[in-house]
Amino acid sequence: MSVSADHTSAINPDEVRATKRDWAGLIVLAFAVLLIAVDGTVLDLALPFISADLEPSSTQLLWIIDVYSFVLAGLLITMGTLGDRIGRRKLLLIGAVGFGLASIIAALAVSPEMLIAARVLQGISGATLMPATLGLIRTIFVNPRQRTEAIGVWGAMAGGGTAAGPLVGGWLLEHFWWGSVFLINIPVMIALVVLGPILIPESKDPNPGRFDLISAGLSMATMLPLVYAVKESVVHGVSGTLLVIGLVGLAAGYVFVRRQRMLKDPMLDLKLFANASFSTAVITNLLSIFALAGVLFFGSQYLQLVLGNSAFNAGLLMLPGMLLSAFTAVAAAWLIRRWSVSHVLSAGLAVAGIGAAMLLALGVDSGPLMFVIGFGLAGAGVGVALTLTSDLVVSSVEPERAGAASAVSETAYELGIALGVAILGSVVMAIFRKGIDTSMLEADQAHAAQGTLGGALQEATYLPGELGSVLADSAKSAFVDGMHVAAGATALVLFVSAALVLRMLRSTPENAKR
Repeated sequence: MSVSADHTSAINPDEVRATKRDWAGLIVLAFAVLLIAVDGTVLDLALPFISADLEPSSTQLLWIIDVYSFVLAGLLITMGTLGDRIGRRKLLLIGAVGFGLASIIAALAVSPEMLIAARVLQGISGATLMPATLGLIRTIFVNPRQRTEAIGVWGAMAGGGTAAGPLVGGWLLEHFWWGSVFLINIPVMIALVVLGPILIPESKDPNPGRFDLISAGLSMATMLPLVYAVKESVVHGVSGTLLVIGLVGLAAGYVFVRRQRMLKDPMLDLKLFANASFSTAVITNLLSIFALAGVLFFGSQYLQLVLGNSAFNAGLLMLPGMLLSAFTAVAAAWLIRRWSVSHVLSAGLAVAGIGAAMLLALGVDSGPLMFVIGFGLAGAGVGVALTLTSDLVVSSVEPERAGAASAVSETAYELGIALGVAILGSVVMAIFRKGIDTSMLEADQAHAAQGTLGGALQEATYLPGELGSVLADSAKSAFVDGMHVAAGATALVLFVSAALVLRMLRSTPENAKR
């Protein structure tokens, strides 16, 4: 069965109720999203084992980590638009097969090059899955209230997968070899391929127009350099080369925008951004995940390197925040039955801002409780925000453009992660480098100590007596100072976003209670 815009526009959406088959289809879509989210974090724990087995160079190791997100971000717009044209279910099933095959190749990799190639294939396949799942939810759940509930489940699975990744990875690595972190994808992908055609109806744009290959190339030429430049600046610092790469991406983006304005059938309809609900939702989506990604970045280092927790225990301490994010993602649908979307979304952002502000109270000798509470509030608020912004994005457009709109939302999400880590991470490290006392070190030792908190603590172990303790204490104190500034900036971003939402969504039709 195929769902078209003509069919959905001929009936009153409020009178259409989802069937049991529709809800079963949502479960299949949600588990696909869960695995993609797990895959985004499970690899981190496997890196030491991969390094010992495949012996990649430092550059190859970075590519193993990052190439997935580079390719994913570069292809989201193209794949979202392609799904609108050829069918979102068809693209979803193709992506599921590709993701499964890529996971098998990754698990059986015998060289760094083979693993990098597998991660590229995973990125290509992942770019088909995310916008296709959200676009399908838009067309399957015609009733606005039920659609918000379905998107809440979708968002909860994404948040739950992020939280589960380190825990699942830790268990697998204790019992199996590192390739097992990739093979967990296979059963769910098989289920998706088998059950998808039965439970998920096909949907696409009945009049899609011509697919513009030049626009597809320009969208990749925009996103790949930008995401690469931002992420690499976190690892190696800003350089002339990275600035040039970033400018190349901006130039390609300018040409892309110009071309979309000229085309009769643009890949991305820029008129969407004239819709206040759509543009506000996209911006809020980016800013909320910007904040959460930044807190995750410096929070995990604080728990491990400052407070001395193991990676697994740090994951457990962050688990309540991620689970709260998953819970509030579902609860958001209930909240907007009683209050307007703008008030619930603004309140969620404000709660997240309060959580970020609580991190200002953390110190070198603090226990983890204050962090757990602050991160829990941040996660809870962002969970509400991600559900409601995703719902606003797909509700603001006609069903035939759901894939392209979903891709814009997912692209904002990926950019938010990259910018959150890059900008807030740079703030932390700039203050860290300025504040750490390296007067007792030789020049090469000082350079290593100023690179990262982990590097400083490693150098401290080489120093005799009290000198090592002095360096370690100085490094931890400088890092916490940087974290305070980043936490304050995060809170400010979230509070400003809350005010923006109240103003921009106040008079939009999507703002009404459901």
